[in-house]
Amino acid sequence: MRKWFGFFVAILIDYIRPIEGFESLIEILMSIITERKEKKMIKVVAINGSPRKEGNTNILLNLVLDELKNEGIETELIQLAGQTLSGCIACYKCAENKDQKCAIVNDSFNECIAKMHQAQGILLGSPSYISDMTANMKALLERSMTVSRSNGGMFRRKVGAAVIAARRSGATHVLSSLNYFFLINQMIIPGSNHFNFGIGRNPGEVKNDAEGVQTMKTLGQNMAWLLKKIYS
Repeated sequence: MRKWFGFFVAILIDYIRPIEGFESLIEILMSIITERKEKKMIKVVAINGSPRKEGNTNILLNLVLDELKNEGIETELIQLAGQTLSGCIACYKCAENKDQKCAIVNDSFNECIAKMHQAQGILLGSPSYISDMTANMKALLERSMTVSRSNGGMFRRKVGAAVIAARRSGATHVLSSLNYFFLINQMIIPGSNHFNFGIGRNPGEVKNDAEGVQTMKTLGQNMAWLLKKIYS
C-alpha cells in the first residue's frame, strides 16, 4: 500500500505540473512525501559506559550496531569515557520545569538525553564493575529515569537493549540492572540466542568469545526486526 501511494503521488505530480495554478498543490503533495519518508527513518543511539573508548564494551556495541546498519537503520555511538556525570540529586526541578531536561547543566547529560529521546532505539553498554554498571552509566540512568517520568514518559515504547563486557562474572546482574531501566520506562526489550555479554579483560579479548560475538549479532538482527515492526 505504501509503495502504491508513492507511485500514485509521483504520477499525479507529473500530470498536474504543467497546469497553471497548481504549484501550491504540488508543494502540499511534496510535503506529504517528505513527511512520510521522515516517519520511516529509524535511529538507534548507543551509549558506551566504559571508561575505555576502544575496550571490549565498545567492540560488543559495534557488533550490534553493524547488524543494525546492515538493515538500513541509522546509528550513533556516544562515549561516556573521559566524562564525569553526577547522579540524581532528587531536586525534582525536571518535574517543575517540564522541559525534558535536568537542572544540572555542568555536564553532558542533557545532550545525551536529548539524543535518547529523539531515537527510536537505545542500546546501552557497560563493563561489569563489582557485578554492576559503571558509575557514569548509573548516573546517566538515574537522571534519565527521573527526567523521563517527570515529562510524560519520554522513552515509552522505544526499543531498548543492553550489552555487557565481563572478565569473569557479574554480567548477568549488570544486564538485569540495565533491563530494569528499560522496563520502568515502558520500553520494549528484544532477546538474543543467549544473554547479552561477552567475556574478556584486555581490549580485544572479547573477540575470542565466539558465542558472545554471535549473541551480539543476533541481538542486532532481532533489534532491527523489532524496530521495523514498530516504526515502519
